[in-house]
Amino acid sequence: MKYLFCYLLIINAVSFALMLSDKLKAKNRQWRIPEAVLMLSAVIGGSIGMLAGMHLFRHKTKHTKFMLGVPCILLVQVVLFVLLYS
Repeated sequence: MKYLFCYLLIINAVSFALMLSDKLKAKNRQWRIPEAVLMLSAVIGGSIGMLAGMHLFRHKTKHTKFMLGVPCILLVQVVLFVLLYS
C-alpha cells in the first residue's frame, strides 16, 4: 500500500506539471504536449493532478473530452480502488 501511495503521489504531481507546462506552451505558441499524453497520464493514475491542473490553470476546460473524460477516469479509478482494497 505504501508503494501505491508513493506512485499515486508521483504520477499526480507529473500530471499536474504536464498541465502547467502545456498551458505555458500554449500561451507562448510553442510545441504542445499531445492530448493523448495528457489523457494517458490521467488513465495511469494521475487524474486528480490532471483535474487540479485543469481548474487551477484554466486549461482544457472548454474541451468536452477533458471536462467529462478526466472525472469519469477518476470515478472508475476510485471504484476499482474500493473494490480491490475493501
